[in-house]
Amino acid sequence: MAFVMSVKRLYERFFAFLDRITEGWLLPTLARFGFLAVLFMFFWNSAMTKLGDGIFGLFSMSSGAYFQIVPKAVEAAGYQPGNVGFGADLIVFFGTWAEILLPVLVVIGLFTRLASLGMIGFIVVMTYVDLTAHNLKPEVVGTLFDGQVTGIWDNRLLWLILLLIPILKGPGPLSVDFVLGRVLRRRAERPRPVEAVHSPEPKIETPATSG
Repeated sequence: MAFVMSVKRLYERFFAFLDRITEGWLLPTLARFGFLAVLFMFFWNSAMTKLGDGIFGLFSMSSGAYFQIVPKAVEAAGYQPGNVGFGADLIVFFGTWAEILLPVLVVIGLFTRLASLGMIGFIVVMTYVDLTAHNLKPEVVGTLFDGQVTGIWDNRLLWLILLLIPILKGPGPLSVDFVLGRVLRRRAERPRPVEAVHSPEPKIETPATSG
């Protein structure tokens, strides 16, 4: 019985130690590293195909961007991206720049929780477009609980879980957010100089002289 209790205490101490380190820095740091290693270049390369040519391509998206982001609008415009309308132009522009900026923010850990939430929204919209507008084959889409791991549903679910970790646990210490937070806390805790309060000098009344 004593041996069983010793094993139990060792078990509890070990996993209590894991809880402490994963709560503070390990889990969110690993999640952001996993995003960098697995997903960052996927989104970056995808975004680069959506930019136009030259320096002005940063503000004028390629025709491929329209076919990827708003395929139904392009189809309704006779497959002429220039005729899709101003609303679709805005969607393509902001969608492309979201695909560039949000992964960068997640990786460097700046506005990490908000950027991770934005990435989740981006993935949800991207998945909806993929499933409803691109006529994908059933084996590409896949289904959950089918024993396969290559379908869109399987991959996107894992992506979302990976991004949930920084939202719930924060960015970890290897992040711009952490550094900025320490700087701001130090400034807030820095004692302010106390200004000396000068009391007014007492007035000395001179006795009146009789004439």
